[in-house]
Amino acid sequence: MIELFTRHPQSVGETYFEHLGMAAGFAASLLAAAMICAVHAVLPFMFEKTGSRIIADLYQRTGPGRKKGHGTSQLVEKA
Repeated sequence: MIELFTRHPQSVGETYFEHLGMAAGFAASLLAAAMICAVHAVLPFMFEKTGSRIIADLYQRTGPGRKKGHGTSQLVEKA
């Protein structure tokens, strides 16, 4: 049963609690981005790039080529 909680975190090089922290942080960032985009939809002069910037930053932390290092994700330079 415990494997249900640890298989995925281990597959990305994290413990259960490291993964919990990362996923909760991502959820908070996505919620903030959604609220910012909703405001931007009504008031297009506000937050012109903020929502996209948050999403791009999240992608950089999880996208292809990332590796885990010292509690944070880092991108691996491809030659």
